[in-house]
Amino acid sequence: MPPPPPFDRTDWPIAAAMIQYGNVLPDGRSVQEQTAEEWAETLADVADAGFTLVDPTDSWLRLADLSPARLREFTAVTASLGLSVPAITTARRSVIDPERGDEFLAYSHRVIDTAAAIGATAISLGMFGPLTEAQKQALWFWTEQGVVNPDDPAIWKLAVDRIRELGRHAAELGIEVSLEMYEDTYLGTADSSVRFVTDIDLPNVGINADLGNLIRLHRPVEHWQSMMAKVAPYAKYWHVKNYIRIEDPASGTIMAHPTSLELGLISYRVAIRMALAHGFRSAFLLESYGGDGLSVCATNRDYLRRILPRRGSQQ
Repeated sequence: MPPPPPFDRTDWPIAAAMIQYGNVLPDGRSVQEQTAEEWAETLADVADAGFTLVDPTDSWLRLADLSPARLREFTAVTASLGLSVPAITTARRSVIDPERGDEFLAYSHRVIDTAAAIGATAISLGMFGPLTEAQKQALWFWTEQGVVNPDDPAIWKLAVDRIRELGRHAAELGIEVSLEMYEDTYLGTADSSVRFVTDIDLPNVGINADLGNLIRLHRPVEHWQSMMAKVAPYAKYWHVKNYIRIEDPASGTIMAHPTSLELGLISYRVAIRMALAHGFRSAFLLESYGGDGLSVCATNRDYLRRILPRRGSQQ
């Protein structure tokens, strides 16, 4: 049995994602160009929702591309709002992107250094590519086919080698690397995810068990509990969200829609206990698409506080 968790339901690190906020402003500027006061105005939403932790999520703000002076401005803003950053999530910056892989590898190294500089203890990396035009036009982007990682042993090896390189860098700085499960990538199934991290073979590199990315697909997928059983021993920094999923075997119709953690298909009470049994001790990141996603995340935070273990519990 693993040792008891270092946290309990009252202090387990639970962060809000910034996926509700785009990087391009109505006036055409990038969030990278905003003043500290403008950053504060956005981040005040997170504080007002009752969060003390935020993952800037680089689809909103690329901390690793800020100058040292601007990074100090950002940390001053978060501190002024009672916020801190436990981890940094990257999205659509795959180190095997056929056109920008080298650039994204260098960027990922900067993310690791930035995480260490601001006191974060984890980063999340993904192997998924940019949204296609069809995905950009869809109501829910996951209902359209996205970029597929090639079925090529040489590219698989390149991915393993590059993530191992990043993992070794991260280990030197006490940072864990969590690899996000995502359809049609090398972490697109539970079995493939386990094979991928096993090939990397570093103790600080594990799986971001974001099963929500898979159960929302309008296609057949493995049962969430079967997937969780396979990836639980490797779980690290964890993006959590949930969906209602409807399957009609007679017509072959499959549909999904975002919902709160407690109402969706995945029982996070069960999933979290499975991860804890294998020694999961990392932070959670709350995500939700559609509507007022930040408020849904606040509701989900309160739900997690109810189901996480009490002090001294081994569950």
